[in-house]
Amino acid sequence: MNQLYPLKFKPIIKDKIWGGTRLKNLLHKNCKTDKAGESWEISGFPGSVSKVKNGFLAGNSLEELLEVYMGDLAGDGVFEKFGTLFPLLTKFIDANDALSVQVHPDDELGRRLFGSYGKTEMWYIVEAEKDAEIITGFNQQISPEKYLQHLNDKTLLTILNKETAVAGDVFFLPAGRIHAIGKGILLAEIQQTSDATLRIYDYDRLDEKGRSRELHTDKALEAIDFKTYPTYKTEYLKNPDQSNNLARCEYFTVNYLELNKPVEKDYIALDSFVIYLCIEGSFTIQYHHNGKEKMVKGETVLLPAELKNVSLIPDTTAKILEIYIEGLAQKNKSEELLDRLF
Repeated sequence: MNQLYPLKFKPIIKDKIWGGTRLKNLLHKNCKTDKAGESWEISGFPGSVSKVKNGFLAGNSLEELLEVYMGDLAGDGVFEKFGTLFPLLTKFIDANDALSVQVHPDDELGRRLFGSYGKTEMWYIVEAEKDAEIITGFNQQISPEKYLQHLNDKTLLTILNKETAVAGDVFFLPAGRIHAIGKGILLAEIQQTSDATLRIYDYDRLDEKGRSRELHTDKALEAIDFKTYPTYKTEYLKNPDQSNNLARCEYFTVNYLELNKPVEKDYIALDSFVIYLCIEGSFTIQYHHNGKEKMVKGETVLLPAELKNVSLIPDTTAKILEIYIEGLAQKNKSEELLDRLF
């Protein structure tokens, strides 16, 4: 069997009522309209499964690769838990207009309402217009009753926490946190493989057929975390030429890596695939002694789990998101031991 290599996939473009032209003009995506809202970079979501575009595996779907390569591609612990469903969805989002205010369920509620996993996600702001805003969480202590009163009075936005967004900002959004992307923002999103979304408020917008989009008021009440938190924007280090953590949870780990010189990456202790998402500049991945894969801004690549050592060589400077799943093999073994004991 031929050796696995860094895999690039054909982006899946999704037109949206709030989409625009940044995916085409800034990230050079092959968009057919001026309403491109999302570019699904790596997806195992049913009905929108990514297909390889480079190397001898070109044309094969991510699901097909998992059927053949299993843990060599995903990591043994990852494959044991998720099988041929790739567990993360990475995408770019262009909010030419504000997205609806929404919330995502956790895994338990997701299974009950949607028959799927829930949705915890993270945003990295790639570009933002002046005074562009992110909505995340509440700006005051609020009860479900007061929340419904504001929703019915169309004053919901007055109780929501708003953050000015600038390039480089990071927002972690656990399931249950009310949120929305404001107008004028291009961002990268890392999320669980799920489309379990509960729409709360959509600015009384009408779609191209003159219809308002469905709201999920009652179901959203089950999902919303009504607590307030001291901070909603993630602070992080930017030490050059090393991984700086942005988010770590049971669903994914995301690091920020700014390359100014060649860097050796050793994943020998990591039982997971690794995704590189290039958000600025360009660099080359060197692997298997003489293999090379060039990456430019807006591109995404999947490193198979069996690829343990790579070199990252920037052309000048490159900014990368490094994404993987930690600790599943150990967690699976612990759960198996508990099952035996009890």
